[in-house]
Amino acid sequence: MTARELVLGRLRAALGTDARASVEVPRAYRRAGMRDLEQLVDRLVDYRAEVHRLAEADIADTISGILPSGATVVVPPGLPPAWLPSTVTVVVDGGLANEQIGAADAVVTAVAVAVAETGTVVLDGSPDQGRRVLSLLPDLHVCVVRADQVVAGVPEALARLSPHRPLTWISGPSATSDIELNRVEGVHGPRNLHVILLP
Repeated sequence: MTARELVLGRLRAALGTDARASVEVPRAYRRAGMRDLEQLVDRLVDYRAEVHRLAEADIADTISGILPSGATVVVPPGLPPAWLPSTVTVVVDGGLANEQIGAADAVVTAVAVAVAETGTVVLDGSPDQGRRVLSLLPDLHVCVVRADQVVAGVPEALARLSPHRPLTWISGPSATSDIELNRVEGVHGPRNLHVILLP
């Protein structure tokens, strides 16, 4: 008998039941209610993200204003080309090395869903979002969110996402705190997050 079997046997005996029997897990999660774009904006700003509300036709001009002329921008292969200004150098990820991605000035992606209640954007590795590493190495991440991708709370977001995809949940720029609660940004991801919110 292994140590694992011994421990599990003791737990079953203590519970007086066969713990191997399947247990029905309740799925009546609390729903947050109506999606609220203003709440999403408030949460993102609170997390120190820059939010730009505009029409899709203005995405390229806005990105041009965020990035200096000549900046190197890594993009996933499925990102709409019309979103990118001619003032930047675009590098499409086709399996770039981490060093190449990390050397870029920025990354531009779409998102799978955004959660108003928590101020979170979620990427799922779709063609317009790319590999997870794209959103972790460059110092600046610009992501584009359509209003119909915004949900009220996490249960609604989970209902739209596949658990079989690589999910990246982003709530503001990468940040951590030391023991004295001094905030440090950019330790494990971009120090700057810009969210472009479309109607």
